[in-house]
Amino acid sequence: MDMHEDRTAQFHRLHSSGCFVMPNPWDVGSARALEQLGFKALATTSAGFAWTLGRADTHATRDQVLDHLRLIAGAVTLPVNADFEGGYAVAPADVAANVKLAADTGIAGLSIEDASGDEARPLYEFELAVERVAAARAAIDESGTGIVLTGRSEGFVCGRPDIDETIRRLRAYAEAGADCLYAPRIDNLAHVSAIVAAVSPKPVNLLINAPFTTVAEAAQLGVRRISVGGTLARTAWDGFLKAAREIAGEGTFSRFEHLPDVDALLGR
Repeated sequence: MDMHEDRTAQFHRLHSSGCFVMPNPWDVGSARALEQLGFKALATTSAGFAWTLGRADTHATRDQVLDHLRLIAGAVTLPVNADFEGGYAVAPADVAANVKLAADTGIAGLSIEDASGDEARPLYEFELAVERVAAARAAIDESGTGIVLTGRSEGFVCGRPDIDETIRRLRAYAEAGADCLYAPRIDNLAHVSAIVAAVSPKPVNLLINAPFTTVAEAAQLGVRRISVGGTLARTAWDGFLKAAREIAGEGTFSRFEHLPDVDALLGR
């Protein structure tokens, strides 16, 4: 078994029982730091990566993202899940082609979401959304990599916070071959429990991007996987901007105290 196969197998095992936290680095340094802290898997963040390019979320190109996936997967020994947005295509056949490219980067899993980017109709029509997940499933199977496929429904992200429709979509994505189900921006624990029950026995990913719950509480609800999206990147940006604004506005450097020894953490 080569390293890619081994990490993919590890990732599948993590989804089989218990609850694990899969934080989201935005570059090689943050990925290696999170590995040093003992996490069992990592996930990329489309937002965090886009910000490193000076762009807003969703504005990195497919090829830039593929290069990023190779870089992150090659920098750590942990399984890496890719935030692959909507597959960088609309048509199922094109999604499948791009998923095959992603599966070849060394990642252990990826997600496909149903946000269309159209403000008037922010979610793909139900049938098309399901076909896109099914196409991603077929592409992974044809690739022979066996990477974990996560089906994402973005209603609570893009202004359509309908829990019944979200559950309908997640169930359909599970039937279309998604290994894990994910509806970001849900912070109502009753909704979380409803999703877990609806797609059981398949695992559910919960985004925690605010202190509305804990790992222990999420585990009690039956959540199998926790991610934080771009929130760790935001905390880094918060510290950077506060220090820079103080320098620009006050000419003082009070935030240059009690800083971490990054060299010691990374050890490389």
